[in-house]
Amino acid sequence: MNIENIETASNSPSPYAGGITIKSRKEMDAMRRAGAIVGATLTLLEESVRPGIRTRDLDAIAYQEILRLGGKPAFKGYRGFPATLCTSVNEEIVHGIPGDRQLQEGDLIKMDVGAVVDGFIGDAAITVAVGRVSDEAKALMDVTRRALREGINAARNGARVGDIGSAVQTFAETQGYSVVREYVGHGVGRFLHEDPQVPNYGTAKKGPLLRKGMTIAIEPMVNIGDWHTRVLEDNWTIVTMDGSLSSHFEHTIAITDGEPEVLTAQR
Repeated sequence: MNIENIETASNSPSPYAGGITIKSRKEMDAMRRAGAIVGATLTLLEESVRPGIRTRDLDAIAYQEILRLGGKPAFKGYRGFPATLCTSVNEEIVHGIPGDRQLQEGDLIKMDVGAVVDGFIGDAAITVAVGRVSDEAKALMDVTRRALREGINAARNGARVGDIGSAVQTFAETQGYSVVREYVGHGVGRFLHEDPQVPNYGTAKKGPLLRKGMTIAIEPMVNIGDWHTRVLEDNWTIVTMDGSLSSHFEHTIAITDGEPEVLTAQR
């Protein structure tokens, strides 16, 4: 999930005061537990997607699974968001609200979920094909997934945030796609949205320094058409301005001495 304003998570002790946070060993363990719950929940959701299922049913699955695994939903009630899960279909990019919509054969659904464990948050998203989808949709999903991997690979101790955005943008655009610019990745930890912002575009060797112990959410949003967006009347759902198909993948990762650690890997 990404949002323009930063506010506290549901059980955070005080409002976020800004700044990049470095997690202690104990805090990193909590991040791993939260991330494991998110990964397991996304796996169950992926297995549950089928033509005819309502997006509110997927939300109920996410809520029940997070609680079963010992976590709390991170999104429900956040700035008034009414659900555990963001469900965004086809031209919808992010922040879609679950409801009575039934998924149809050929749809792409983006599911974004967060969980809180011991006051720390995991945040991740996947795009799932509903039944058989077009080759165009398959290619878009593949490029977005690979763009996320490029971004993760660039997230090294001593690198810069711009290295991540440059890697994502370069890969996606060389494949003929555009990357959304109005919504970005972010730091994550005790709060759902911490510094630094992590755009999916940018210039290598620019921006805040990445240091061991930082935890960030990298989340490419890739469109077949133009990168511009608009907000629907619900004041949450973000769609492509031109109505083109969009895909979204996200992981929470930790910066280490070596390879980045993916905290929200699916189980």
